[in-house]
Amino acid sequence: MSLSHLVVNNPYNGEKVGEVVAGGAAEIETAVACAHTGAELMAAMPAHQRSSILTHTAGQLRTEATELGYLIASESGKTWNEGIAEVKRAAGIFQLAAEEARRIHGETLPFDAFETGEGRTGYWLREPVGIVGAITPWNVPLALAAHKIAPAIAAGNAVVHKPAEQTPLNALKLQEIMLHVGLPMTALQVVTGLGEEAGDALVRHSDVPFVTFTGSRAVGMQLPARAGYKRVALELGGNSPVIITESANIKTASAAIVAGGYAVAGQLCISVQRVLVQRTMMKQLVDALVPLVEALVTGDPLEAKTNVGCLIDVAACDRIESLVHSTMRSGAALLYGGFRIGRTSFAPTLITDIPTDRGLAMDEAFGPIVALLPYDTLEQAVAIANATPYGLNAGIFTGQISQAEYAARNLNFGAVMINDVPSFRSDLMPYGGRKQSGIGREGVRFAIEEMTELKVICSKSISLN
Repeated sequence: MSLSHLVVNNPYNGEKVGEVVAGGAAEIETAVACAHTGAELMAAMPAHQRSSILTHTAGQLRTEATELGYLIASESGKTWNEGIAEVKRAAGIFQLAAEEARRIHGETLPFDAFETGEGRTGYWLREPVGIVGAITPWNVPLALAAHKIAPAIAAGNAVVHKPAEQTPLNALKLQEIMLHVGLPMTALQVVTGLGEEAGDALVRHSDVPFVTFTGSRAVGMQLPARAGYKRVALELGGNSPVIITESANIKTASAAIVAGGYAVAGQLCISVQRVLVQRTMMKQLVDALVPLVEALVTGDPLEAKTNVGCLIDVAACDRIESLVHSTMRSGAALLYGGFRIGRTSFAPTLITDIPTDRGLAMDEAFGPIVALLPYDTLEQAVAIANATPYGLNAGIFTGQISQAEYAARNLNFGAVMINDVPSFRSDLMPYGGRKQSGIGREGVRFAIEEMTELKVICSKSISLN
């Protein structure tokens, strides 16, 4: 029986970039069967060998950064510079996993702390779960694949990877690299296809004990029920706020807001979306922001001069255009942008006076839109920041320690960045959100904890007589 195929198109111009198999339940079944063998091989592989494979993967990614960055830009609409930066980031994640692979350990247990434990010695250790199902998105396709695959391999698991149907080519290239540097063929299976077919089959498969998913809140919130009795990790997005106080350095804050709001055309779960500005600072911030936004170059992602790439497809651009128009009809004021550029590009948009109970104030835009909201007191700003269903990252710019400490304690987010925007992420930190932003944590060390099981070994002394 011949398999159907998916065409991968450049989202900027619609040109064909490649073609992949449209896998479904049957291909997932085959991949999981292969991964059973891979899981046995990886569990038996010494830590130093797993570390070596990950180190060599990192090195090969760095060697091929320019070529692979071009591929990512062609598939996703990110700029070429953003694509190259992502490859280098992925290499760093693999290197970090190589180091963590050498320090997965347990501890001794003092069983004789209780009378019932006298004569017993023991310890606990971490063992791999077996097969990790990894489902990754299109917006950061390689680095987020690295965040799932690298710790899984470090911990001695096999992986079945279902990349986003829009950006599967870099996932296949990563698999090729890892097999080339010595990973057993059965340890990493990549199944390309649609989420509702291949992705759903992977989530539901009874022989996959752990699924890690990054994607939309709508899909992710249904995933635990579909997964059944297994562990899941979910990263589902956000509506990231940054608070600007009267003591903030406006020049520093403005540059960071522009970088954090319009990178990847705003298509990051931690993109700056809401800027909560102390009312007396609004004009100063607007005067600093507008020239920086005007200077951004929107265009062909593969041209070196382009700062802001395109949206992932025509439908996404239609959605952003509609969102801006509806926000304007509700009484918002447009400071810059608000217009479409060609097929899938949208001008970096700066807006204010938005409704505070819906739309941009509550939901995730996932586009190049930054909204400014005034506030009078820091307590009010924190309340506004917390008022969404999301709780991934937040930030505050301030020159006062007391304000920084208040925000850090009271912002209901997985991470709070002081004098930085919420779009900052270090790949070694525990990364994940509260409320409807997800379940569990990424970051190599913390992902390894999710991808391993604890086992207790207890030995009872017996008489030799």
